[in-house]
Amino acid sequence: MPTMPDANVLLDMRDDVAHIVLNRPDAMNALNLEMAQELLDATMQCDETTSVRAVVISGAGKVFCAGGDVRRFTTEGEQLPSYVRAITTYLHAAISCLARMNAPVIAAVEGSAAGGGMSLALACDLVMAAESSRFTAAYTRIGLCPDGSMTYSLSRLVGLRRALELTLTNRPLTAREALDWGIVTSVVPDGEALRHADMLASQLAHGPTLAYGATKRLLHQGWSETLETQMMAESQAIAAMSATADAREGMSAF
Repeated sequence: MPTMPDANVLLDMRDDVAHIVLNRPDAMNALNLEMAQELLDATMQCDETTSVRAVVISGAGKVFCAGGDVRRFTTEGEQLPSYVRAITTYLHAAISCLARMNAPVIAAVEGSAAGGGMSLALACDLVMAAESSRFTAAYTRIGLCPDGSMTYSLSRLVGLRRALELTLTNRPLTAREALDWGIVTSVVPDGEALRHADMLASQLAHGPTLAYGATKRLLHQGWSETLETQMMAESQAIAAMSATADAREGMSAF
């Protein structure tokens, strides 16, 4: 299900894997309102298509995503607050969809993931990062605060002190540092992030998609639940999973 080649976000579904490509390479794939809207549409299509069993997100060209389109921001004048709120509304809905869908979501990061681009990478379940890629919070550098779920995910991944360092100083984090801090899953040679993400997506696409989804949701909600409430949620979820064909097949194979 390919999209038009001039779209801000490309979507291609093949062999149980959906590929979402941020497609503004001349603007370093910076997020504007149109891209945020198309990203939500793409994620909803992935979530609603039962044949999609893994999702890969990448950026066209040499950069994953440079964050918000600051050049466009400067043209909005007094309408900027409304414009920014509109972008975050669509972006946040897309990120929520990615987090809640059954299919595992893998980011393939080449070049820079800054601002909203870093937020989007953090929101993915797994991240393949090229050796020379860099992660930068960037928001406070231009007098803004984070969006795109960064204030939810970053401290959970790296701890509060490191999250404060990254968001207040805006120092770039290398791929190797991001690996050590738990932000990325693997570091691969430059130009190989998408290929490695595709390999992992193909592997996961043959796995128990419903169990993946239940696991994702349990891990997310576990941050805010009490021990007993979370264990009850686990009990309900594993009982539901035990009734699925994936569970029967997996136990038989075991």
